[in-house]
Amino acid sequence: MTFPSLLMSPEPTPDSGEPAISLVIPVYNGGEAFRRCLDSLRRWIHPQDLAAGRVEIIVVADGDSDGSWRLAEEFGAQVIRLDHAGGPARARNIGANAAKGNILFFVDADVEILPDTLSQVVASFYEAPELAALIGSYDDAPGAPNFLSQYKNLFHHYTHQTACLDASTFWGACGAIRRSVFERVGGFDESYRKPCIEDIELGYRLKQAGHTIHLRKDIQVKHLKKWTPFSLLRADVFYRALPWMALLLQVRQAHPAQYERFTSDLNLKWNSRISVMLVYVLLLCIAISPWFGVAGILAMAFGLALLLINLPVYRFFRRKRGWLFALRTVPWHWLYFFYSGMAYAVTLVRHQLRHA
Repeated sequence: MTFPSLLMSPEPTPDSGEPAISLVIPVYNGGEAFRRCLDSLRRWIHPQDLAAGRVEIIVVADGDSDGSWRLAEEFGAQVIRLDHAGGPARARNIGANAAKGNILFFVDADVEILPDTLSQVVASFYEAPELAALIGSYDDAPGAPNFLSQYKNLFHHYTHQTACLDASTFWGACGAIRRSVFERVGGFDESYRKPCIEDIELGYRLKQAGHTIHLRKDIQVKHLKKWTPFSLLRADVFYRALPWMALLLQVRQAHPAQYERFTSDLNLKWNSRISVMLVYVLLLCIAISPWFGVAGILAMAFGLALLLINLPVYRFFRRKRGWLFALRTVPWHWLYFFYSGMAYAVTLVRHQLRHA
């Protein structure tokens, strides 16, 4: 087996003994996915880079009870054990505080790095001295084979692959940042106690401070998470949509000019916002169609509009997994628009009541 070497270091010299890059991995009961994560590091990190101190691996065991810390220790990583789980934001901050590298590369415990992931990260900072942070993308071959996992992870891949290169957010699953910048902005907000939007919030603070974040679509990792209907809806609604909308309303109140920038990227593009409205109008037409015959015709028209406005993503699913798979994604995609709109409405009411 051949290993790619980092070859170059963004700031320290190869012989300085100071790591060019520190991988920080928070883990809570990582299971088999974490084993595969470590195996990918073993497979694709050059032993000479580890021996020379150009790379270090820090695993923060966030109160795990399944022995994930032992697995990391046997692997040879620097392990920091926490007595109780406090969330990935705190775990990442603790790992970053122990890191020596000039570049902090945050990786989730349920992803595999690819052969050139690390070398691309290092090269990106070496070639762009003004770059503060970068984020990558999931690849188009998710690890879990069930339909919902394939849909969710492929949709995430599509969202990043079609997003603006000048990113507005950070991403904890595959995100790198200069350690000096990370320390200046204060790291992750530890008030987020669950795997939540702590990375998005960090990205917003980076942009508000004038820092540059690049989306590198070619820097990819493989997501291994198995999604179920319950875990997907819980994560999307309670750990993603509700806190994200609350954060956006805070930004709108404090930084109105940046609010427009933050709501024109990733999942918040204009076509997504129009799709949310179309879903609710469609449901209204279906609800009143027994009393107003024309409402049924309008419902079909709005359904067709929904299909057409989202045709690029359905074509993407067809290219990757075929027509049957693409057709199966449509109700889940429309459900996504439904609960996104519901989350915004709930958050807006809460915000108004709080500031009444």
